[in-house]
Amino acid sequence: MECLNRDVVPVVPSQGSVGASGDLAPLAHMALLLVGEGLAWQGGGHVPGGQALAKAGLNPVTLQAKEGLALINGTQLITSLGNLAVEKFTRLADLADEIAGLSLEALRGTRAAFDPRIHAARPHPGQIAVAGRMRDILGQTSDISESHKDCHRVQDAYSLRCIPQVHGVTRDALGFAGAILERELNSATDNPMIFTDTQESRSGGNFHGQYPAFACDVLAIAAADLASISERRQERLVNPAYSDLPAFLTQNGGLESGFMMAHVTSAALVSEMKGLAHPACVDTIPTSAGKEDHVSMGPIAARKLLRAVDALEQVLAIEARMALEGLRIVGLAPAKGLQPLMDRLADACAPWADRVMFMEIQATLGALRAHQEAHP
Repeated sequence: MECLNRDVVPVVPSQGSVGASGDLAPLAHMALLLVGEGLAWQGGGHVPGGQALAKAGLNPVTLQAKEGLALINGTQLITSLGNLAVEKFTRLADLADEIAGLSLEALRGTRAAFDPRIHAARPHPGQIAVAGRMRDILGQTSDISESHKDCHRVQDAYSLRCIPQVHGVTRDALGFAGAILERELNSATDNPMIFTDTQESRSGGNFHGQYPAFACDVLAIAAADLASISERRQERLVNPAYSDLPAFLTQNGGLESGFMMAHVTSAALVSEMKGLAHPACVDTIPTSAGKEDHVSMGPIAARKLLRAVDALEQVLAIEARMALEGLRIVGLAPAKGLQPLMDRLADACAPWADRVMFMEIQATLGALRAHQEAHP
């Protein structure tokens, strides 16, 4: 902890562990710094471990019996990366509900599908929670909903109507996987185990990373699905066949491509996320001359999850920017519960004119992060 407080960070390779006899190789790189060897990241560059400790006024640790093994023979790498992903993913899941609300209003969708009686009949916790959030966000009515209350449509497309079911299972997956990863943080995962009350040593398998690996794989699937339904709402926002909005959300069709390439980017990200959703934990390769004949590939699962969560944030930002433009075109006030997010986005992004889309999405990302900080 003191190393981190003094900006001495061990250089740890992201590859090289199968997550079974612990994360041996990466954790060894971490432990090397503590004993004054290996490499540290300090002052913006790589520095020999001993030199980095000395510059920070720290002395190398002298390891006692079993401490070296305890430092490297565990699931710390998988678990730490997984918990970082859970923290960000949880915030994005909350944000996804609000962004979906923006899209629903821009597309003149109905609130009827969020009726609590519907969800009480299928009482999955995540589904009920998301339906409740949508009711809170959207309220009973808005100027937009009043403008189309007598329209001919009976029901919305699934990407709007099934927000509680699809967003909800993501929340349940976060609860399931998050509990595993939190429990793993508070577990002893080295081997052998020493039981001081009886002065006994027992060799077991707590180092096997299947629990955190499985959790990370489940969350990568959930992230891909949440991004997928967001992309489908984006299609409805830019395609006039599905809405009363102009093609690609531009009033100058033929001269400007509007949000066409933003949707293409989203489609590319979602496709990549579907590849990242392939489970790593089922792809075991025996190691150590057959002794380690089933491994978790947990570090791969954790790295994939981090990439998937980062991509999800980009996809949601694209939806948010499209929905903002759609609402501007509609020209009526959306639900009051959406106003804080609307104001934040509007401050960051002027009404659309032909300009660099990359900068537009970056500004949207900044606005969304600021909104999350203001509404934790």
